[in-house]
Amino acid sequence: MNLDLLRIYLNDHLMGSVGGLELAKRARAENEDNAVGEYLASLIEELQADRATLKNVMRALGFKLDPLKQGLAWVGEKFERFKPNGRLTGYSPLSRLEELELLCLGTEGRLSMWRTLRGLAGKDERLGRFDFTVHIHRAEQQRRALERLRQRAADEAFSEPEERSVLRLTPTREPG
Repeated sequence: MNLDLLRIYLNDHLMGSVGGLELAKRARAENEDNAVGEYLASLIEELQADRATLKNVMRALGFKLDPLKQGLAWVGEKFERFKPNGRLTGYSPLSRLEELELLCLGTEGRLSMWRTLRGLAGKDERLGRFDFTVHIHRAEQQRRALERLRQRAADEAFSEPEERSVLRLTPTREPG
């Protein structure tokens, strides 16, 4: 097994976990009063647990965490906020859709990583102590839940404003 490439691979996934967790927290804050925010509250806890497991895997293999990659991910997520979303300022239905799509992509990557590690567990006993199947099942559940929310967000993003109240993701009028 090529441990040098595995170290890079796992550090890349750790970098993705930093960006994904920051994105989930931001999206949760913007959606605290709807189904997206409710789901993201639990997803954030699961992402934190997955990140802790990934760090434990890396420690078990004797790999150092790459702080540069983690810092780049954090900065990258902050820059993503400046991307146009159809409004001059503030959050829009397109913001929600694109955030959910990014979370879907991250979940797909995490699922692939857990499957890869499960496959490698037979080649390195240090990986054998981890139950990657639990993480695989959890990522599959996350993928299904995020896809349902993503589809609702897509329906809302491309509907007329008067139709949005049915979906209950964005208020039909501004609060206040």
